[in-house]
Amino acid sequence: MRLIITEKDNAARRIAEILSEGGASANRRNGVNVYRWGNTRVVGLSGHVVGVDFPEEYNDWRDVEPVELIDADVTKEPTQENIVTTLKQLAREADEATIATDYDREGELIGKEAYELIREETDVPVDRVRFSSITEREVRDAFANPDDIDFDLAAAGEARQIIDLVWGAALTRFLSLSARQLGDDFISVGRVQSPTLKLIVDREREIQAFDPEDYWEIFADLQKNGSGFEAQYFYDDDGKEAERVWIEDDADDAYADLTSVDAATVTSVRRRTRTDSPPTPFNTTAFISAASSLGYSAQQAMSIAEELYTTGYITYPRTDNTVYPDDLEEDALLDEFVGAGHFGEDAETLLEQDDITATEGDEETTDHPPIHPTGEIPPKADLSDDEWEIYELVVRRFFATVAEAATWEHLRVVADAGGRSLKANGKRLVEPGYHEVYPYSSASENHVPDVEEGEELAISEVRMEAKQTQPPRRYGQSRLIQTMEDKGLGTKSTRHNSIEKLYDRGYIEGDPPRPTTLAMAVVEAAEEFADHVVSDEMTAQLESDMTAIANGEATLDDVADESREMLKRVFDELRDSREEIGEHLQESLKADKTLGLCPKCGEDMLVRRSRQGSYFVGCDGFPECRNTLPLPSTGEPQVLEEHCEEHDMHHVKMLAGRDTFVHGCPRCEAEKADESEDEVIGPCPECGSEHGGDLAIKHLRSGSRLVGCTRYPDCDYSLPLPRNGDISVTEAFCEEHDLPELVIDADSDDPWELGCPICNYEEYQARTAIEDLEDLNGIGSATAEKLGDAGVDSLAALRDADPDIVATEVQGVSATQVQEWQDELEA
Repeated sequence: MRLIITEKDNAARRIAEILSEGGASANRRNGVNVYRWGNTRVVGLSGHVVGVDFPEEYNDWRDVEPVELIDADVTKEPTQENIVTTLKQLAREADEATIATDYDREGELIGKEAYELIREETDVPVDRVRFSSITEREVRDAFANPDDIDFDLAAAGEARQIIDLVWGAALTRFLSLSARQLGDDFISVGRVQSPTLKLIVDREREIQAFDPEDYWEIFADLQKNGSGFEAQYFYDDDGKEAERVWIEDDADDAYADLTSVDAATVTSVRRRTRTDSPPTPFNTTAFISAASSLGYSAQQAMSIAEELYTTGYITYPRTDNTVYPDDLEEDALLDEFVGAGHFGEDAETLLEQDDITATEGDEETTDHPPIHPTGEIPPKADLSDDEWEIYELVVRRFFATVAEAATWEHLRVVADAGGRSLKANGKRLVEPGYHEVYPYSSASENHVPDVEEGEELAISEVRMEAKQTQPPRRYGQSRLIQTMEDKGLGTKSTRHNSIEKLYDRGYIEGDPPRPTTLAMAVVEAAEEFADHVVSDEMTAQLESDMTAIANGEATLDDVADESREMLKRVFDELRDSREEIGEHLQESLKADKTLGLCPKCGEDMLVRRSRQGSYFVGCDGFPECRNTLPLPSTGEPQVLEEHCEEHDMHHVKMLAGRDTFVHGCPRCEAEKADESEDEVIGPCPECGSEHGGDLAIKHLRSGSRLVGCTRYPDCDYSLPLPRNGDISVTEAFCEEHDLPELVIDADSDDPWELGCPICNYEEYQARTAIEDLEDLNGIGSATAEKLGDAGVDSLAALRDADPDIVATEVQGVSATQVQEWQDELEA
């Protein structure tokens, strides 16, 4: 029997479909899909199915000094027991095995891990196949020409695992123990993560230290034959044209001169034509940048691209290459799109060009080609909206790289008005070239009419605008990844994951990412006491060393030992500063949770969590002061910079996925509830007939509103109401429930006619009833199918599933997302 091992289940299914010509069937063994036809079996792993860790005696953070981890043994243990068991069972039945994991450092290591598991059971021949797209042609070619595992490349991946474990665990434990911050809220440190965080923190410092300067700009609207265009005042500044006027009196003088005349005389006209070259092929960084302009985070973009790769629609999305390989026939690939409804017309137009020559970037590597479509074109209905948008981006980038250059005609006009100079720059797209097939790059024009020297133009309006210089912008995710690449931080496969970890650990928030107070404190502590922790030079050196392993120029042991020596030097710097570091971090952790001062005792009011898991605002003077304020029961609180002027208290935002909302000032919300009176609207359906209970509109101190029984807590009947908008009780009544109909006025032209609160809630329950997977938020037919392939084919299976395992088995689904679905089921 021949055994084929792929990196994930969807790749296994796709390869089995290709090699069996559609004849493969699937059965489950130990909860794992095994695809079979004839004498062949294909099984998909779930990425790494074994992981590196320390022996069990190092598990107790309080009993083991962090520095001890530096020289501790590193062991390998199964992380996916059912997959490991299945692979070993299949290995015992096999006569030969083929590793078909992704072709990069990580994929080679995953393949080596599978090889070692096979070797524990049998000594059958094991070969390796490599491909850059899971298309019929490439897969068949790869299996017709197998190779051997590249143990050097795998060793580079293994070195990264070991170094990241030792650095991350030792420093994370040291900082967390120093700050007495254990449990789920430990302080995370990482070899790539921490220098990346310093980049974000440094930029934030630049923004905070920025001192804006005032300046003025002056514009005039010029007219020719009823056609208007804008010109800008400029002056000579030591041989350079300057538009910003830095002295207000000078700006006033220029403005006065321009407004004193009603015409400007053209003194110079210059025309030129400029060629606008098409973009180069997508590598990973350029792809993430383009996807970010469509609103996708780096993690989202890569997750979707990986799904498109495993289904055979695009090439491998982790690549540094910006030069198409010699064997790529651009015209043949274009021809595949002829007749494809959404792309066919553009493909035909491109094929009509006299010469089809692709652009080239500066990076040429031999592992994978640039990201491009494979020519296997999915029906639009088979992809989700996000998948189609990313697929179209990749297709159109390929189209752009083989399209002709665009041609722009530029017109520069200079005029004199009252002794002052005005200029206008117009541009017109003469030959659209690649812009016709690639709508993601700007092709906006600026109209300036054709004028001649000496011609007089009427001035219809003059404007002077007061402005200030702006601080540098925060890094967007794509720009951050580019900066990480420039500094040698991480690899094309790991950079977007490093950013995601910073979000997950609460170090950054928003997009573009902004560092939290904790992030600033961690970086400050590292800079003061152990600069190597956030040094990009050190991390880049280790990345270079791992590349040397892949090239056979260094060994795993040598590089791992070198990294341990570096870490020992870091701990030498940290050893005498543990108490100072802990105090610094504790203060910052507290600052991230502080809303303002307690009105009763003057201590800080902090976001706290009860033993039951709910959040509230409590006084830091507890137990002497027991002042508290409630917070909504939905979401996780985040303290905002915005604050209430009346109470000098920061506002709170409740993070709840799609249902995230701003709660505002907790004292304001509590006081509003205290001042409001219950408005009775009718009898309680639970206890009204027996005990005389009434339903009333109630405002809770947490900011929520509901229709509830006046006999609470003896009767806890209640119905939810929207958080925002004025509630009006109308004269229209529901005959079934003998209750008035309600209207919610949320400051819009179209108030929400909520109707009878009981009827409305019953309709809501029916509308949101969860009867199958596709009733959950974010699960469409495609995702439901992928979950089903991973064994999560029912609500019961989802409820019992391990989020981490599902995330590794199902492309495009995160563990957090699975947890949210499980929470939705429990709600």
